[in-house]
Amino acid sequence: MGLDEAAQHLNTLSPSARVAALLSCCHCERWASELGAQAPFSNGAALEQRAHALWSQASEQERLEAFAGHPQIGGDLEALRKKFAASAHVAAGTQSATWSGSEQAQVAGASEATLQRLAVKNREYLAKFGFIFIVCATGKSAEEMLALLEARLPHTREAELDIAAGEQAKITRIRLEKLA
Repeated sequence: MGLDEAAQHLNTLSPSARVAALLSCCHCERWASELGAQAPFSNGAALEQRAHALWSQASEQERLEAFAGHPQIGGDLEALRKKFAASAHVAAGTQSATWSGSEQAQVAGASEATLQRLAVKNREYLAKFGFIFIVCATGKSAEEMLALLEARLPHTREAELDIAAGEQAKITRIRLEKLA
């Protein structure tokens, strides 16, 4: 599926269903409501441009709202393992949980030492910045995510907010493509 199909799909939904679908891509109420109100979308490029423009205006509170819609990578290891195993059976109403599981699927096959280090570093990150580590995990191994997390820990909170918002934009684009 692609953005053109996603735009077509969103155009067919009721306003409330459209906002719900968009929230599964990025859990920011203002972003989803304003983007949903801009339908119909002429094509995928228009959808992507509008989505990006609205996200680039997100306040710190809206960024944090979106970040809170993600599970912590390597957070509750047993819960994540169960989620990955069950991801094929998750109901449509929890689409973003399904996507998070598939996006982080390579974490499930990581060594116990890597998983434990991810958990420790995630706790450090959360304590330092006040929000969970956000990374576009698609295609990344647990070791790659751990290296990125460790590289980002020395940043300032302001720098991390910007980096995490950029990662959220990547995640949102991927999820928009999966909507159709």
